[in-house]
Amino acid sequence: MQGSSGESLARLSDALGTAIDGGADGATVGDGLFAAADVLRDQPALRRAATDPSSPAEAKRALVSGIFGSHLDSTATEIVGTAAGLRWASSGDLARALEQLGVVALVKAADAAGEADRLEDDLFRFGRAVVDNPELRDALSDPARSAGDKRALVRSLLEGKAAGGAIRLAERSVSGVHLTVARALDEYGKVAAETRNRLVALVRTARPLEAGEQQRLADVLARQYSRPVHLNVVVDQSVVGGLRLQIGDQVIDGTIASRLDDARRRLVG
Repeated sequence: MQGSSGESLARLSDALGTAIDGGADGATVGDGLFAAADVLRDQPALRRAATDPSSPAEAKRALVSGIFGSHLDSTATEIVGTAAGLRWASSGDLARALEQLGVVALVKAADAAGEADRLEDDLFRFGRAVVDNPELRDALSDPARSAGDKRALVRSLLEGKAAGGAIRLAERSVSGVHLTVARALDEYGKVAAETRNRLVALVRTARPLEAGEQQRLADVLARQYSRPVHLNVVVDQSVVGGLRLQIGDQVIDGTIASRLDDARRRLVG
């Protein structure tokens, strides 16, 4: 988000972090923020009233606090009320901000429980499963299936195998907020890394990397980028020797296949 919406989101993120550091239950807060985002998306009149720049901030805070106060926990209600009193570039940005803050809350809860690394890994693995399994992808995107049925399917696949926060987010991914389930999971992973002030490196390799190899690679990248780096490793048989790394828009291709292709281009040229 840019402009006033970006500034408002940053303020809310700080407030959310303070609340969770002070003992608020991040999982409960996250669920509440998701619920509020859904209501605002489904009710355009409320969304416009809550973001009307001509209305006093206190009146907007009172409006949404009155609506959500009996349904959400006190921290989520406070965050939503504060959000309504801030400025947004568009009415839709309020719901989008609450959605992102819901993810942040669950990540912070996982971090407090020592499960944040596992959450990021679980989200990535489930995202790969969705991409690689057409039947699963179709089942989770089938408009004839209810959202509840899709959530039940997700839970049946991940229960006992993934971190609690990852299961919650995987269930959230079928809500239709994002264009596809895979895109939702990818976005959640990015928010998780940003929340923890880390970069994410997508690593493609012809064989699985041992734990020690992953740690050494992460350490090298952390020194290079001056930030911790989380590795998402994909075993790709098309990779011939070496590694192919992508961090944001930057691609580092150290594979033999890449060097052979480069040599061929030079010969042809």
